[in-house]
Amino acid sequence: MKNLKFQDEKFFNEKEKRNIAILEILRRSGPISRPDISQKIGSNVVTISNYIEDFIKNNVVCEKEFDVSEGGRRPLLLDLNPRAAYAVGVGLNLMNMVGLLMDSKGKIITKTQIDRPRASVKEITECLLEIIRQVLKRSKEYIENIEGIGVGIAGLVNRQDGSIHWPERINKNYTYASVNIPLKDLIEKEFNLPAIIENDATAACFGEQWLGLSEGIDNLLYMFSGVGAGFILNGRLYTGTDGFAGEVAIHNYKESGLFNCGLGNTCFLKRWEMDLGIVEEVKSRLLQRQGSAKEILELADNDIENVDLKTVFLANKQKNPLVKEALDLAGKRLGIKIAHLVNLLNPQIVVIGGGLEEAGNDFLEVVRQAVQDWAFREMIQNLKIIFSQLRENAVAQGAASLVMRQIFAQL
Repeated sequence: MKNLKFQDEKFFNEKEKRNIAILEILRRSGPISRPDISQKIGSNVVTISNYIEDFIKNNVVCEKEFDVSEGGRRPLLLDLNPRAAYAVGVGLNLMNMVGLLMDSKGKIITKTQIDRPRASVKEITECLLEIIRQVLKRSKEYIENIEGIGVGIAGLVNRQDGSIHWPERINKNYTYASVNIPLKDLIEKEFNLPAIIENDATAACFGEQWLGLSEGIDNLLYMFSGVGAGFILNGRLYTGTDGFAGEVAIHNYKESGLFNCGLGNTCFLKRWEMDLGIVEEVKSRLLQRQGSAKEILELADNDIENVDLKTVFLANKQKNPLVKEALDLAGKRLGIKIAHLVNLLNPQIVVIGGGLEEAGNDFLEVVRQAVQDWAFREMIQNLKIIFSQLRENAVAQGAASLVMRQIFAQL
């Protein structure tokens, strides 16, 4: 097994933090000169050069053509070697599971995906392992430089033993069932590579900041539908005391009657279906109406039970009015929940992902309007609300990026 050891960023020492800072500048801005790196970091050129020399010796950084000089000797340009290291990333979205191989600059080398398994956590785990097998099988020429595997998965991830507390419905109620599947151990044993397991929203949030967004985004809220969230606060990934932060719902099945709300038959703090209840809402409307209902049923082979999120999004692209009504309702509910979090956290940017990108710009505008209506004016005057830049790859690329950050730290 490779010698990579995963640790929380709060435990990074100063050398590890400096490694990450320099290599991140090279990844984003290379080719770049030593003086420019020094200026961006705010450290003297001699110190930066010492780090750079080690990186060059380890073939992580390469020297390129000379820069244009403003007088005197022309400085060499430096760039991150994209072939220095690779990471496998796997992630679950609302509609699919994505597996990919990513190089050190964040480029996807190979990718495979399957429809999201509608099954138990054990069956999902087997699909996850199989997709890793497929990625590695298609990456034989890179095997020697693959340093680790990152996985973004739903639920509460125990970082101490790798167990996952998986959300499962029991009758009409939800509970977090303790799933005793040592996913980290299973991956490391089969593939002989170190693994990191992270919550899907947290992984996607990191991926958006690391790869999708421009520099300077230090306060970011990532919404994985309306069920979970990931946070970058003051430039650091925030996961809470035990790594479980990001569950944006509360629930007490014994007193759920206290949470009955008129808008969309639910409260914005109440636990939702992962798809915001969109499919259930569409099915309910199908049972009540004719007209545009026929068009949706044709997409589902005339069987209402076949209506799923893909069907809904396809019908929405065809401007189906019934679907638009359901999406508008879901967008307003999501916007209210986001407004609550915006008031609490005051982020620079809110990213909506997990698969909801397919709902389209009209849905996004409904969400934005709801946030504007419900949040404090002071909180939204500089706020941006956008769809995920990495789209369906966000969780997988985020998980791979968490591996790459560890690689950078431990050089």
